[in-house]
Amino acid sequence: MRKILVHGHRGCRAVRPENTLPAFEHALKVGVDALEMDLCVTADDVLVASHDPLLNEVICRGPKTGVPIRSLTYSQLQQYDCGSLRNPNYPHQVPVPGTRLPTLEEILRLGAPARVWFNIETKMRERPDLAPPPEKFAALVLDAVRRHGVAARTILQSFDYRSLRAMKKLDPKMRLAALDDIGKEDFVSLARSAQADIISPRFDFVTPGKVRAAHAAGLEVVAWTANHPEDWRRLIEADVDAIISDDPEALIAYLQQRGLR
Repeated sequence: MRKILVHGHRGCRAVRPENTLPAFEHALKVGVDALEMDLCVTADDVLVASHDPLLNEVICRGPKTGVPIRSLTYSQLQQYDCGSLRNPNYPHQVPVPGTRLPTLEEILRLGAPARVWFNIETKMRERPDLAPPPEKFAALVLDAVRRHGVAARTILQSFDYRSLRAMKKLDPKMRLAALDDIGKEDFVSLARSAQADIISPRFDFVTPGKVRAAHAAGLEVVAWTANHPEDWRRLIEADVDAIISDDPEALIAYLQQRGLR
């Protein structure tokens, strides 16, 4: 049977602080196929892993939470501890005190020897004023992945398709994934509008018919973020290519039980 790939969401948010080196290290240890992450950009144009453009007081401690990452230099960002607080939504998460938000460079150095893929999201749709222009954001990512020799195993994903189109111009060979959290359009139309070769819908938008149409159009389907066996079963039956999960270790074990890994 065909292998379904596993992407560790924000590393492995279910058990380690999200978007941190401990999360990515654990994801590599359990055997993920791809490290999924979110990127923001500091005032001095350093790419750092963070889902939130504002420093989130739920998961970070520091001089002043709620401030935009884009307003801080990388040096100033080092004053924030984003590993001491357990996310209340993930009771099994193990805090790692003193953990800072890592740079993309650090994550690439960590994952490159493991031959893992990097699924990188540009965070800019909700607050475009707190991100660089799409062209610059794409260029910063491309420069980093090329410098580490991993452009051929990098996926750029976004809800803001401008960054995907910008990357297409810079590197036509880069894998691009159109994220979908609305669910009103068919997968093929969305991917084509983003010039992407991957459609990445919220897991509950996935149906066998939509996946068949995507595959017929030459697209891959990478569903996010599924954390429960019943959802995994439904996605497997729909024939998705990959599943993004907060608990990749449990997902890998589930796939192994079903002979899919």
